[in-house]
Amino acid sequence: MALSTSRTEKELVRVHIRWMIRRDMPEVLQTEQESFEFSWTEEDFLRCLRQRNCIGMVAEQGEKVIGFMIYELHKNKLHILNFAVSPCYRRYGVGSQMVAKLIGKLSSHRRTRITLEVRETNLDAQLFFRQQNFKAVRVMRTFYEDSGEDAYLLQYRLADDDGDDFEETVNRIAQYEER
Repeated sequence: MALSTSRTEKELVRVHIRWMIRRDMPEVLQTEQESFEFSWTEEDFLRCLRQRNCIGMVAEQGEKVIGFMIYELHKNKLHILNFAVSPCYRRYGVGSQMVAKLIGKLSSHRRTRITLEVRETNLDAQLFFRQQNFKAVRVMRTFYEDSGEDAYLLQYRLADDDGDDFEETVNRIAQYEER
């Protein structure tokens, strides 16, 4: 008897990933509120997106926004600040397509990695990003002000990244950062 490689036989949902615009905000906020106990407000999104190095993108199917990501451009990396897929579209490949879009923005001579923090209790996100070849490189103690919860710093690196300034994996039990 052969075992299936996936838990269910769901079809992949193809999405168009584009820049976030103002009229996307109601659907983005709905996904945000459905996804997180401590969700961002509209003002949080707007304050972030007003920064010169901050970019918002949405994944849409037809005319419906079903996922979004907010990330910062840094000299040698992209840093994801917020990332979510509408609950009814999870496990259909939407998040994987969004990560692939970010990976496509990396280059061996400039930005070579992607980083983000994930709550220690957000196992779904930890497993998802692990599946996308992100590695946990650090525990950040009491990182979240709203709950005092720790975060895992996750990192994706291009295979040919041999730069000295990337986050090295550290012993996550013996060493940690205070915020």
